[in-house]
Amino acid sequence: MSKQASQRPGIAGQRVLITAGAAGIGLAIATRLINEGAKVLICDVDEGRLAEFATKFSDAHTFKADVSDTESVEALVAYAKAKLGGLDALINNAGIAGPTGGVEDIDPAEWKRCLDICLTGQFLCAHFAVPLIKASGGGSIVNMSSAAGKHGYAFRTPYSAAKFGVIGLTQSLAKELGPDNIRVNAILPGIVEGPRMEGVIRDRAEQVGVPYEEMEAEYLAKVSLRRMVTAQDVAGTVAFLLSADGTNISGQSLAVDGNVETL
Repeated sequence: MSKQASQRPGIAGQRVLITAGAAGIGLAIATRLINEGAKVLICDVDEGRLAEFATKFSDAHTFKADVSDTESVEALVAYAKAKLGGLDALINNAGIAGPTGGVEDIDPAEWKRCLDICLTGQFLCAHFAVPLIKASGGGSIVNMSSAAGKHGYAFRTPYSAAKFGVIGLTQSLAKELGPDNIRVNAILPGIVEGPRMEGVIRDRAEQVGVPYEEMEAEYLAKVSLRRMVTAQDVAGTVAFLLSADGTNISGQSLAVDGNVETL
């Protein structure tokens, strides 16, 4: 990706930690912020993708971390302090799709894993990162929720429950951290192009016994704009929130979804 011709004010020089930054939405966010002049550290569990990222972005930093593991997150934030000298922003992007199935069929262990990564992981990252952001005089936290964080999502209950929880976490932290000049917002992507969404649609199609194309059309029929969004759409919103243009935006849940009407 070439350097942005017109950068958003206030991003250059920011020290930013992005979880799950080696692929998908996380990679799009990291690429956008690096091109905007930010100093970026990403974490991921995929060592191969971390290596690819390090090769492409030699000035950025990488760290293998599992956001659901307390010790791993503590080590990640310590590494951020050592390599970046502190933090101005945290992008809580890590998440998984979780299982697809009826409530009586979902393995409780899969339920727990989904919430551990999608919700508890965001708490852990904030827990360890907030002292660094406070020490910087304030900054921004962006938590990744989902359209499933405002609509009930049949057969995807662990994911939806976690993403509803992210909204509560966001609004609570915005109130708690506002006096410290820390803005906290959530982004709610809708149907995002890419392998993860393809897998979700494929699993649901197989579950009800219809072709993939029919299930994809059913998903898009619930979106007012009748199209998927891209990872770059989400990255642009993150850049806006971290920039000077987002100085007085906090406690908000911003949907980047083409107006998902229902799930």
